[in-house]
Amino acid sequence: MKFYLIEGGTTHLEAAASLGRLILYRIQVLGRSGIFIFAAIVQAFVPPFRISRLVKEIDFIGSKSFLIIFVTALFTGMVIGIQGFYSLSQFGAEAALGIMVALSIIRELGPVLCALMVAGRAGSAITAEIGIMKITDQFPALEMMAVDPLKYVVSPKIMAGIISLPLLTAFFDLIGIAGGYLVGVNLLGVNEGAYIGKLVAAVEFKDIYGGIIKSLCFGLIITWIATFVGYTAEGTTEGVSRATTDTVVLASLSILIVDYILTSLLL
Repeated sequence: MKFYLIEGGTTHLEAAASLGRLILYRIQVLGRSGIFIFAAIVQAFVPPFRISRLVKEIDFIGSKSFLIIFVTALFTGMVIGIQGFYSLSQFGAEAALGIMVALSIIRELGPVLCALMVAGRAGSAITAEIGIMKITDQFPALEMMAVDPLKYVVSPKIMAGIISLPLLTAFFDLIGIAGGYLVGVNLLGVNEGAYIGKLVAAVEFKDIYGGIIKSLCFGLIITWIATFVGYTAEGTTEGVSRATTDTVVLASLSILIVDYILTSLLL
């Protein structure tokens, strides 16, 4: 049987086989990552509980992200305030600025931008840390001391991400709304009572818990990707560097995709 050659001397059959191998490999990686995260979460609820490790990871992922979250939230709220004011002023609806700022941030921008910032700062650092531990053979050393690396290293990071992201998102929401208030009321002359009153009347509980659900999912996604990519990184400095980049890219894309899915389900 003869096969027609495509450009470069590769047969159609070889191209199809390459595509099939790639798909099977991706499915295999996805399955391994699923087993990985399941085992890590199960280990988090198996005694002994290492509370000090969890607190340390919450401090790293949460507390040390406050500054970048504060700056991002403040200027996001200010930009929405400016853009919203000039858009609403065309219809004489400047008083609704508080509604626009609050709903935009609470429903979408707060959870998403907060997650993207944490993925860039903490996610990359987690991957680098685990990758370096792998290069320096710290995981075999832990196993020799009868310590499960998954429980000792990975599980606290997963749980810390799930706990920290909702808190950071709530902080982001408050600062973002304050940024919109600063621009709208103090600089552009929007009535203070109208800004706050309409904001309080428009924001419903479903808007708040929708943001909380998103932030919980994003916290899981960031730490899942960061720990798995670091755990499976090549045992070289180049491998760790490449894994760090992959974490930021994969986490960012996953956040945006999952945000669309959750938004569709929560509306």
